[in-house]
Amino acid sequence: MTDTATDESDRWIRHFARRGYPGARRLASGMEGTVYRLREGTVAKVWARRAPEDLDLTRQLYADISGHPLPFGTPLILVTEEYDGVLVSYERELGGSPLRSDGDGEPPARDLPRRETDALLTVLRGLATVPGSETMRRLVVQGDDRPLWQGHSRFSDALAALVERAAARNRDALAAQVPGLADVVSRTAASLRTLPDQADSVIHGDLVPPNIHMDETGHPVAVLDFGFCTTAGDPAFEAAVTAAVWDMYGPHAAHHTAELSRLFARELGHAEEVLALYQKAYALITYDLFGMGPHDGHFRWCAALLR
Repeated sequence: MTDTATDESDRWIRHFARRGYPGARRLASGMEGTVYRLREGTVAKVWARRAPEDLDLTRQLYADISGHPLPFGTPLILVTEEYDGVLVSYERELGGSPLRSDGDGEPPARDLPRRETDALLTVLRGLATVPGSETMRRLVVQGDDRPLWQGHSRFSDALAALVERAAARNRDALAAQVPGLADVVSRTAASLRTLPDQADSVIHGDLVPPNIHMDETGHPVAVLDFGFCTTAGDPAFEAAVTAAVWDMYGPHAAHHTAELSRLFARELGHAEEVLALYQKAYALITYDLFGMGPHDGHFRWCAALLR
């Protein structure tokens, strides 16, 4: 850490000590904020940028999810506070270790191990049992300017409208890499609008290896980091996105997406053509969230998928 980050961490550790947690220690820091372990079973998150009403919505979301029995833990906010103008949430600690972290170095092998595919099926089946709620429908997908469901009564219609909005955000940059982009967008949106109604469940939207924690026996014990693309929607969208993003940049990425798509179609009953449609929609709604142009890995990945 830099000296500034160390000073900031020390300030919060002193604050938590005054709140009755003398053993607090910094765990990790990300775009949303910094997490401190206070004691066994309890952590605190110091939010970097979060309005009180947004944190209230997050708290309701976590409660909606954790209110249903799942074979793994999910986040739960116990209490919140504002200190020195900064929002802090006190949450239950989630156990296990990341299935795979970004710093592991070695890309996944061509054949994904059974423990990974079994864990993914367990998580997808579990999340599909959590019904969509009004709180989930009030959430904004990252990069957008309004709740996904605003003005819509069906997930596929709401997603089609988001595809059109998102593609227009930086159309020229994407069109430079995707020939016939206007036709891709119109066909994708039209196909989404023809999908039949589905029962809505919670959508995590970012089931990548670091967000699934496993125990020493290889079973998933926690799913964390809801929020990037979290909403209520078709469980097939969750399966499609998971198959696409599980390995985005490894030497066998395309093979893994194809294999996981076939696995999820077979085991979860999703149509492969619907999974492929949702994967295109995901590329169109996230292509510009981290950078624009061939220099950005996510942008390149989305453009290649759309081509």
